[in-house]
Amino acid sequence: MGGMAKKKKHEKGTGSTPATVQLEKAGVAFTPYEYEHSNDHMDDGYGVEAAKKLGFDEHQVFKTLMADTGSERVVGVVPVSGHMDLKALAAAVGAKKAAMADPKVAMRESGYVVGGISPLGQKTRHKTVLDESALAFDTILVSGGKRGFSVGVSPEDLITVLDAVAAPIGTW
Repeated sequence: MGGMAKKKKHEKGTGSTPATVQLEKAGVAFTPYEYEHSNDHMDDGYGVEAAKKLGFDEHQVFKTLMADTGSERVVGVVPVSGHMDLKALAAAVGAKKAAMADPKVAMRESGYVVGGISPLGQKTRHKTVLDESALAFDTILVSGGKRGFSVGVSPEDLITVLDAVAAPIGTW
């Protein structure tokens, strides 16, 4: 497993998060990326800030969103360059519809703050759908579990660790 990314354990300043713990326990190679988060100019969102500050294409950096299907909450992971198609997400998990989960619920169930929600290491395990565009990259970036901290991981490893599915859930 793991592509070309090198596993770096407890990089200076990053410490350990539930996301990195899950990757380490699974033996998955990942690269931590830290940047100085700023609340200034957040019009584009946390993920776009990460892409710009880390020098990655916005199609390669993914945001984690939680939705509610009425019977369960599910996690969608889509590029920061676009939006999540809630109808497509619902279809990917066999539901009729989905709506964005309340941010307070997302924070409580994930164990992370908005802007730092990782698909990895969440307090409550949810079905997870990764936008299929991720498969075009050897490595994608997802939140490492706090604002200003991302991890680079192969999309195939992410799917395996999360028992996720890939589906076309992103829109541009």
